[in-house]
Amino acid sequence: MEKKNYKYSDITEKIIGCAMNVHSILGNGFQEVIYQRALAIEFQINNIYFEREKKMDIHYKGEKIGTRRVDFFVEDKIMLELKAVSQLLDVHKAQAINYLEAYQMEVGLLINFGQTSLIFKRVYNKNLIIV
Repeated sequence: MEKKNYKYSDITEKIIGCAMNVHSILGNGFQEVIYQRALAIEFQINNIYFEREKKMDIHYKGEKIGTRRVDFFVEDKIMLELKAVSQLLDVHKAQAINYLEAYQMEVGLLINFGQTSLIFKRVYNKNLIIV
């Protein structure tokens, strides 16, 4: 089977690997903040640069209308949104895509620790990147 080469796949694969390590040790059933803290430790162990809970301004037609804290920015390229829910819904993916667009970032990951197997989805800002 041929491996797809996604933009920033080298970084996203490292992130997913760290998340898999966290999930294999903790399993499912914890609050999102527990997975956030564990993932930060995994990133440090693997020498992955990250910013956690980074506050970003949201603009509409040039006007600041609010702020949002993103779970992680990784290597200044990837937005990472974590969930700990029993099932990922379309609204979770839409939320992650909206954040990408609001922050003018190309690629993100949506990772859910809330199921018995780790679930992840790559998300893209359609205004900036063609997959």
